[in-house]
Amino acid sequence: MNRIFDLIDNEGGTATTTTAAERTISDTGLLDAYSQSVTSVVNKVGAAVVNIEVRKRLPEHLAKRTPNGMGGGSGSGFIFTPDGFALTNSHVVHEAEQISVTLADGQRFGAMLIGDDPDTDLAVIRVEASENLPHVELGDSDEIRVGQMAIAIGNPYGFQATVTAGVISAMARSFRSGSGRLIDNVIQTDAALNPGNSGGPLLNSRGEVIGVNTAIIAAAQGICFAVPVNTARFVAGRLIKDGKITRSYIGVGGQNVPLHRKLVRYFDLPVETGVMVLEIDPNGPATAAGLQQHDVIVQFGSHDTPSIDHLHRLLTEQTIGVPTDLVVIRRTERLELKVTPRSQSK
Repeated sequence: MNRIFDLIDNEGGTATTTTAAERTISDTGLLDAYSQSVTSVVNKVGAAVVNIEVRKRLPEHLAKRTPNGMGGGSGSGFIFTPDGFALTNSHVVHEAEQISVTLADGQRFGAMLIGDDPDTDLAVIRVEASENLPHVELGDSDEIRVGQMAIAIGNPYGFQATVTAGVISAMARSFRSGSGRLIDNVIQTDAALNPGNSGGPLLNSRGEVIGVNTAIIAAAQGICFAVPVNTARFVAGRLIKDGKITRSYIGVGGQNVPLHRKLVRYFDLPVETGVMVLEIDPNGPATAAGLQQHDVIVQFGSHDTPSIDHLHRLLTEQTIGVPTDLVVIRRTERLELKVTPRSQSK
């Protein structure tokens, strides 16, 4: 018997039959389409993903146990310009005294640290190679939707060019970086990540980078995180230009939220989303300005703040010590507060 089950036609009410052979052909077609998507992404991007090895000066209590006081580590990264600029995680290369990079084809080069930003766990290095290097295309993390395909490429436990695939599990997650700063709007995925994947790309089905893989929850399965590429693009630009990022600080942690249409129309707001405040530093500028938990920030100075990324871009060194208008929605009220950002402590 090869009859599996009968289906009722919704329009005519007649029974149709799906055979085992037809079911197998259908499943194979779906598998082939999925496999082809993953394979095409790997073929497009794989050559630009690199293995990073570093040598760092160990802390004094550990340096005594090694002949030269040095220790090693490794991670992943990806080249995003043909002249060798590559993104990775700050925790992979922070305070590294020596960096070497191995390309997918086995070529090995030295690299120099351009700059790193522990607050977003991002860093830029430059591969010391004169040739036109393979590089990735950066996508738009604002276009990500929960449930879409996510592909990770990296070097977990030294197994070079390892590919895993899954979906975008959630958006607007938050977790604390090694510096203690809350990284907002983080991507959650179930594409498997392991130690060594840090700094590798998270990709969509078109082979565009949508995130920089950065963290896992060790006791969990299928809960992995990536910094969105729009944040990475901004940070990389500043690191290439200045070698560091100096930020102002207002002392809030939050997530992107939609605004009710009635509120948008009633207050004639130029944005339909804002930044909901989830955490407030009790000793920070936001507290002094009267900001409260669950307020939604829609404007900082003369600029709209439809997302956390937009707010972060506005919190630059130029606003340190400058009293700045802050427009928030508190339940059904529109409030104008005055906040004076401080220099963010390191």
